[in-house]
Amino acid sequence: MKDYNTPRDASPDELLAGKARWLVPCSKHFYERPPHFVRGLMQYLWDSEGKRYLDFFSGVSVNSCGHCNPAIVEAAAAQMARLQHLSSIYLTAPAMELAERLAAIMPGGISRSFFCNSGSEANEGAFLAARLHTGNRRLLSIEGGLHGRTFLGMATTGIPMWRTDPFLPAIGEPGPDATVLPGIYDKASGRVTDENCARSIAAIGQAMSAGDAAAIIVEPIQGNGGIVPLPDNYLLELRRLASASGVLMIADEVQTGFGRSGSMFAVGQSGVEPDIVTVAKALGNGTPVAAYCATEAVASSFTRPSASTLGGNPVSAAAAIAVLDYIDAEGLVERAAALGARLESGLRELAARHPCLADVRGRGLMLGAELRKPDGSPDPEGADLVLEFAKDRGLIVGKNGLYRNVLAFQPPLVIVESDVDFALGVIEAALQTV
Repeated sequence: MKDYNTPRDASPDELLAGKARWLVPCSKHFYERPPHFVRGLMQYLWDSEGKRYLDFFSGVSVNSCGHCNPAIVEAAAAQMARLQHLSSIYLTAPAMELAERLAAIMPGGISRSFFCNSGSEANEGAFLAARLHTGNRRLLSIEGGLHGRTFLGMATTGIPMWRTDPFLPAIGEPGPDATVLPGIYDKASGRVTDENCARSIAAIGQAMSAGDAAAIIVEPIQGNGGIVPLPDNYLLELRRLASASGVLMIADEVQTGFGRSGSMFAVGQSGVEPDIVTVAKALGNGTPVAAYCATEAVASSFTRPSASTLGGNPVSAAAAIAVLDYIDAEGLVERAAALGARLESGLRELAARHPCLADVRGRGLMLGAELRKPDGSPDPEGADLVLEFAKDRGLIVGKNGLYRNVLAFQPPLVIVESDVDFALGVIEAALQTV
């Protein structure tokens, strides 16, 4: 058997060959020439050749406290040495402490948690909780949102490439479980428009008036949809419609939670209080942990049997507690707001000099830069070239969007000003070159 764990015995080409032979062929890599990453520390990664990279994507918003952060690794390792696993059907202290800690920072009256392993699973649990509470079946969402790879997660996802199930209806068409309603992003211009916001709100109000909806789920900042923040007035009106119709509001904070937006939770910036918040990714900083967190009223409706074998296990819970401690001790929420402003300002200056950057948007350290061709059409090929150029010069950035033409900047929140300046310099060089 090949020793894939020894860098000198596993070149990128050999790993790609192994992937082609042994893995299900549904996942792709960003790069034409992908590195073999073997080590990480805080905002940096190293490949098998010893090259260092500045990570500005955080494993898709996961490593907000940095790769292999010693404070978090030590907490998880100490718990692993003491008690590694017991199912949620047993009493263990770390899960209780984590639930109490989450209740203290959640928006509004959210105070109860159900732990699981991934964002997809958290959203699936939230959907079930909403159905049990309301007695209704239908789930509502908007175009551009991504809510997971479970059946209901895909049914509510409003990005065509991630609606993998061939039996799902087209976006905009009612299905037996979910309806994806118009979003706020204008495909022609690549921007959020007032007209689209009004059209979306009208469609949401009409769908809620049917009386069969259990919940509407939204990402306060659509991540894979192209880093599209939902405007505050849009979220406030959505909350009003939901309350008036007896529909629950679910804030999907899987990508945005725990400081990334410059607030602990992005939905809080609008003053909206959702009924359920789903979290994952940054909560564990690389350790699999997720949860749906609900108000007392919603949680009290979920009394039927349910459990999670690995949800909230002691090691994941200990890591998550260490994450919350580190965010607080190091002021990462405030850091994300300040450095995000520096990065956004720099990207806007680049856009003024390079018309191919059609829009810069986001909040905190969750920013997107949309690439368009001179004729105004999306430029996914250009995004791929920028990613490849940046990687070769030691910078890792992401891409997303309905057309995969948006450069995504979601770095660890532990970066410093010089990291922002380095990233901006690499991106400008890429725009000048490719």
